[in-house]
Amino acid sequence: MSTHDFGPTGPEPDADVTQRVPGANAGPPTGWDTGAWDFEAEPEEQRTGMRGVLVALAIGSLVAVAIGVYGGLHEGTGQAFNLAGFSSGLHAKAWLASIVVVLVIVQLLSALAMWGRLPGARGGGRVSAILHRWSGRVAVLVSLPVAAHCLYALGFQAFDTRVLLHSLLGCFFYGIFVCKMLVLSREDKPGWVLPVVGGVVFTALVGLWVTSSLWFFTEFGVSL
Repeated sequence: MSTHDFGPTGPEPDADVTQRVPGANAGPPTGWDTGAWDFEAEPEEQRTGMRGVLVALAIGSLVAVAIGVYGGLHEGTGQAFNLAGFSSGLHAKAWLASIVVVLVIVQLLSALAMWGRLPGARGGGRVSAILHRWSGRVAVLVSLPVAAHCLYALGFQAFDTRVLLHSLLGCFFYGIFVCKMLVLSREDKPGWVLPVVGGVVFTALVGLWVTSSLWFFTEFGVSL
């Protein structure tokens, strides 16, 4: 036994290299364990976890392709819904998409706070987890009318670069979102996977907003 195994008064307790920063809660909230972003794992665990990640990516890809195929085959009606207080479905779509972006920013900040990686926000793991969970649920609900309008009223369009990019991002967003939900439920996922997939979801959503709502507000003004 090496002398490094002992401290000044005896054996030291095993160090937890995945422990979060000091001041954060002792453990992650139930259901939101990302493996503490642990980049060190046994080879067999890595292989098993990555197989699950690849399956999730495959399912997400099928979802993205299915949405794209439906959007391409479906002839847009020009109008899918009207919400009280908005002058048109396009105005409602632009504002609802903006609300989704705000909620996803809340998700990003609460995730960073939950793991003690947001400067100035420590020790609020449980509160951050609840905020993270509910902001995500509300964001999904708010996004559904937007997706319905895009698919049913407009379909997959490609008459200019912006519209083509928006259509591709829309398909990709829901595909990678499904992938994230599947990865989230796996306990054997590598620690880096969920932060990466979550970052991709956030980036895709921001791209959707820039190519739709931001463009709409720039062209037609910020109005209801």
